[in-house]
Amino acid sequence: MYIARHEQILKILSLLREVSVPELSDRLAVSEVTIRKDLSTLEETGCLFRTHGGARIAEDFRLIKTIDIRQRENLPAKQALAAKAKELLSNGDTVYLDSGSTCLMIAREIRDLNLHVVTNSIDIMADLSGAQHIILHSLGGSYRKESGAFIGPAAVTNLKEFQFSICFLGTTGFSEQGVFSSQNIIESEMKRQALVNSTRRVVAADSSKFGISAFSIFARPGDIDILVTDDKFSGTSAAALAELGIETIKGLIS
Repeated sequence: MYIARHEQILKILSLLREVSVPELSDRLAVSEVTIRKDLSTLEETGCLFRTHGGARIAEDFRLIKTIDIRQRENLPAKQALAAKAKELLSNGDTVYLDSGSTCLMIAREIRDLNLHVVTNSIDIMADLSGAQHIILHSLGGSYRKESGAFIGPAAVTNLKEFQFSICFLGTTGFSEQGVFSSQNIIESEMKRQALVNSTRRVVAADSSKFGISAFSIFARPGDIDILVTDDKFSGTSAAALAELGIETIKGLIS
């Protein structure tokens, strides 16, 4: 259960980035046992990352947007790249769809295909649950409402049991140097595991994400095969990524 003390812990972590159990115990005037229980609860919800003797912030709370907000942002670009992403799929593929608004757009494009789809996104599960030819697999874990997804150790363990023809991952930001990043360390762990288990590795990101550097890096050159984006992404930047071995394909915004 989320309580007022949890909010205090997160405020302290937002300022200090990392803090020990004894320091939190002193600041909040509760036992170290209680603090450890609080940290375990907050780690399960994706708010922090446990360290030896303390905790580290899992994300920059100042930049967090809810999934509802993100679904409304840059919608034409996301729809364009989602249509292009569909071209990478063949009937019979086993696909991992990451959480996030862009991957949700991809899910809506592929409803008519014959696929196995694995996802940690509750919105994608709901959207594909009625798709006639899609066999849907959900990942367990701790539900993180900010992203509408299941994350954490249980989700990562479950993810390790699958082998994918292709994965589609969202990103908070990416650079010309081929660095892809997320706001949450625990979500990044999910993305890294999906990359390990996938034959073709795809990041789906509209052009507004270019040049943004987020809290946690989940991929570098060599980890990604394809970037699917929209036609506002510059050819010069696409050429720079090509030099790193990352192919760029662009959907046309209508």
